[in-house]
Amino acid sequence: MKRIYLPLLGLLLLQSCSSDLLNTSPESTKVTANFYIDQAQLEQGVNAVYATLQYSGQYQLAMLAIGEIPSDNTYDEVPANDSFTYGEFDFFTIQSNNSLLGSTWKDNYVGIQQANIVLNRIEGITMDQSLKNTRIGEMKFLRALMYFNLVRTFGDVPLVTKETTDVNEYFGQGRTSVETVYNFIETELKSAVDLLPAVASQKGRVSKGAALGILGKVLMTRNKYPEALPYLQQIEPLGYSLLPDVTKIFDPSNKNNAEIIFDVQFTSGLSGNTEGSQAYQMFSPSGFVSGAKGHNLPTKEVYNIFASGDSRRNAFIGLTPSGVPYSKKLVKTSDAVADGGSNVVVLRLADVYLLMAECYAKANDFSNSNLYLNKIKTRAGLNPVNFTDQQQLTDEIALERRKELVGEGHRWFDLVRTGKAVTVMTAHFQNTPGYNTAVIKDYNLLMPVPQGQINTDPAIKQNPGY
Repeated sequence: MKRIYLPLLGLLLLQSCSSDLLNTSPESTKVTANFYIDQAQLEQGVNAVYATLQYSGQYQLAMLAIGEIPSDNTYDEVPANDSFTYGEFDFFTIQSNNSLLGSTWKDNYVGIQQANIVLNRIEGITMDQSLKNTRIGEMKFLRALMYFNLVRTFGDVPLVTKETTDVNEYFGQGRTSVETVYNFIETELKSAVDLLPAVASQKGRVSKGAALGILGKVLMTRNKYPEALPYLQQIEPLGYSLLPDVTKIFDPSNKNNAEIIFDVQFTSGLSGNTEGSQAYQMFSPSGFVSGAKGHNLPTKEVYNIFASGDSRRNAFIGLTPSGVPYSKKLVKTSDAVADGGSNVVVLRLADVYLLMAECYAKANDFSNSNLYLNKIKTRAGLNPVNFTDQQQLTDEIALERRKELVGEGHRWFDLVRTGKAVTVMTAHFQNTPGYNTAVIKDYNLLMPVPQGQINTDPAIKQNPGY
């Protein structure tokens, strides 16, 4: 735990923001004990929390890779690149020294600590109360989102809810139960819903819709479908809408469009090419793009499940001249291949509609379930359906989630939360050439705790099977 907190105990990464678009470019460092004396400094601290979302262990790389490669949606074309870090997820040979998992643990806790600092200091700052409430809501949401990503990746994780000034305070306490962590996440998100504005003051900031949507997803992950639906139902009236043209959803010239509820901002060419993302380089076919690493590419299987008339196939997935699928949701925006300008979408309306369809199906409300499922189908140019069997309906919703959200970091977590991961991946390995040695076991539903954390604090125990 010392390795997690020491970088932020003495130093605070400061950020600035423009009048329109949230800019998380670092400017300098300050000693936290002498900081947060006025609103301007607090705002820089708030932006520092947003900045951690850009880290490789969060939404620059990890959540896209961990949420897709273990599933049947994507694979690692060149496992030897980057020391098999990504290939381990493809074959479920994941080691506790995996560097991406190490970054996932560390980078989320860096963000959590920074959010804890802001929440600890904000009450003492003189500022407009409405703005203060909004900032508290943002911090609660971001902290809850990070814990959600940690708990669904690793299971039990240490729950730290206040500013850490003495690392020894948490040393030796071990991991907090999944149930306790999820209860905290729910409480935080419900509080954030009440504090956040319906419309964000700046592009890239959290709004009420994001808190409602992630809360709904958290409740569904806990099999609380009746509780999730009322929160999801509140999102549509907030003014979001599906874009008629699916090619425009991920167009870098159309960022923060009406379908996007929350995304992580990346921009090419800023601050010495430090505000862009490595995702385009890492997740493009080797040889197709100069410097590309060939990780996390769409499988031929997922490309082939799109019907010929489905507008999403060519909008979301391209083929190299040699027939290798690649994601069109990541776009080359700079001559610097590691400085990608595509935002990473955390939540969009299509995702919410399919979650609502699933909740209605679980309640045997087939009329509404088909209604929201068909919003996605008809936008894609497909014929509407009218299922009256719950299993058929939920299977169709799962298929549409797989196609609609391919590459966005949802498929693996969908398989786990619906209890289908082992069955689906076993069949995928049996039917896909090159996977004759791949085996998924029940313990693979959680990732191993990074060995560095266990070495630092032996009270943190490893997950079974690793």
